Amino acid sequence: MQSDSQQQLTQQDALAQCVQAIKGTSFAQKLVNYIALIVEFDCAVVLACRVNKHPIYLFDSIEKQRELLFQRYLTNSFVNDPFYTELVSKAEEGVFRLADIARYQDELTFKAYQQQFYTHTDWTDELSICTNIGNGRSIVIYLGLLSNNQRFSALQKQQLIAHFNLIKALCSQHWGSQKLLLNQFNSSVTGQLIENALTSFANQQLTQREHQVACLIVQGCDSADIASQLGIALGTVKNHRKRIYAQLNVASLSEFFRLFLNHLMHTK
Repeated sequence: MQSDSQQQLTQQDALAQCVQAIKGTSFAQKLVNYIALIVEFDCAVVLACRVNKHPIYLFDSIEKQRELLFQRYLTNSFVNDPFYTELVSKAEEGVFRLADIARYQDELTFKAYQQQFYTHTDWTDELSICTNIGNGRSIVIYLGLLSNNQRFSALQKQQLIAHFNLIKALCSQHWGSQKLLLNQFNSSVTGQLIENALTSFANQQLTQREHQVACLIVQGCDSADIASQLGIALGTVKNHRKRIYAQLNVASLSEFFRLFLNHLMHTK
């Protein structure tokens, strides 16, 4: 057991590493390391979320059933995530336990989500830190417990609340002024895998411009975002999207995301 002074020093060191990593590729990992000194958890997922848009993956420390994050949650089951529906859609921020959120959920819908996600991933409890970073965007840090005998306590929630303003400030400094793209702000290994996946995704079926558009779509950009980024007309982007869907034989954005995420899972 560490003394209070040793624990405080450790937190100060971790905080210093977070500050040094702002705008760098290791920030999310450093932030999770810092949070781990405040409360204990088994795994973490960091996502950028916007209302009515697919979440953008930023970081995870999942070791078991990791494919479920990519193949299920990010593709479509996020819309049933109680944290997403209660926090992101309502632009709320703060620290929330699963018990805080469950009371507002339809019982049948909540049980179905538990069956689809918690049962398959072995998560037994969850706590979320949700921070608004402007322009309708939120950074959501999900902390999970895997032990059947463990639940996040009210005290742990209060400990995180005491650090919330600092965590929010760090997130705002790092992500607030940036375009949130899938291949940015990841650890070096994860970032390289994502970069490789983006480079190789459908590059044989699509033209260079279509490939640019496809890569921006999978990174969560809508047609207006893509038009602005590439300096082309909105109608041109929509035409590109139609051809991309036809070339890849997909009929919806969810199918398109699933195709890319499956590609990502097999990229080396």
